[in-house]
Amino acid sequence: MTQRLVIRKLLTIICEAGLEKELTNCIGAAGASGYTVTDARGKGAHGLRDASWSDNANIRIEVLCDELVASALLDKLLNDYYQNYTLVTFVSDVGVLRPFKFTKPNAL
Repeated sequence: MTQRLVIRKLLTIICEAGLEKELTNCIGAAGASGYTVTDARGKGAHGLRDASWSDNANIRIEVLCDELVASALLDKLLNDYYQNYTLVTFVSDVGVLRPFKFTKPNAL
């Protein structure tokens, strides 16, 4: 079964909902073919984020990509966002079927 899987990076960003448009533009510019955005709620170092009002809402952005795109996005987040915004970012190795879906057509 694992012979059909190809390793890609799953980059996950949990951030303020107000950053969605800006970050999704960065994701495309870095070479990712797409992303998934979902609402996120929880409690951490900055307290409870329960989305009870829009200024308190968080989102979770997930990007399946290759290591070069993940690295470029991590650099962009670190250099342009971490100083002024509350973000949590993590990267995992994941096995995917149909790896061509996670590469922009012009990158082939």
